[in-house]
Amino acid sequence: MTYPHAALYAEVQHFYARQMSLLDAVKLEGYAGTFTEDAEFGHTPGREPARTRAGIVRDLVAFHRKFEDDPQQRRHMFTMVDIDPQDDGSVVSTCYALITTTRPGQAPEVVRTCVVHDVLVRGEDGGLLNRSRHVDHDGHGAAA
Repeated sequence: MTYPHAALYAEVQHFYARQMSLLDAVKLEGYAGTFTEDAEFGHTPGREPARTRAGIVRDLVAFHRKFEDDPQQRRHMFTMVDIDPQDDGSVVSTCYALITTTRPGQAPEVVRTCVVHDVLVRGEDGGLLNRSRHVDHDGHGAAA
């Protein structure tokens, strides 16, 4: 049996690998560049989603301030990716996210598990971009 969307699935996996590498390297403008200009990004329960690339950068700069005095490396790992291609060419993607933190001389620590709900679309160059992302934190309810 062949999977009818195998090439698209591999493309989505590659997109996520590149996107999460940018976030984990705190290359926030590069990360925001993986979203459409009018994107919506809800990642923290109880907070309004960020809108637009510039809004995503502002939101993430503010979010990362709390880590300025903490020499940690955060890693975001996306697993159990389930894609659903839509008739309009977009892709609805749902996956699990495991977020770890490692501090110098310490073992990695799992800090969060989440379910990520994305709508991916094609950019002008034909590559994938996030039109929307909403993150549900396990144990905390849905993102705003």
